[in-house]
Amino acid sequence: MKRVPSCVPEPTEVMMARALCLLGLVLALLFSSSTEEYVGLSANQCAVPAKDRVDCGYPQITPEQCNSRGCCFDASIFEVPWCFKPLQETECTF
Repeated sequence: MKRVPSCVPEPTEVMMARALCLLGLVLALLFSSSTEEYVGLSANQCAVPAKDRVDCGYPQITPEQCNSRGCCFDASIFEVPWCFKPLQETECTF
């Protein structure tokens, strides 16, 4: 029996296209959330060594939610708090 070409994509092709779209979306979200966010704070205040970070958030906190608490957000280092308290700027007086 001769098979006639069809314009309807095979179910496996449709599933593969959906899987690739989903993978692209997940990767885009991962890369967009791994950037440093210092809204309202100086980069110096957020230059806290990973070992000295004091947690200021909760699991799955967004950069915006973290910043609204007055905290720094940096998701570039795994297994340390991503939302953490900034360094306090001190004034020197003589």
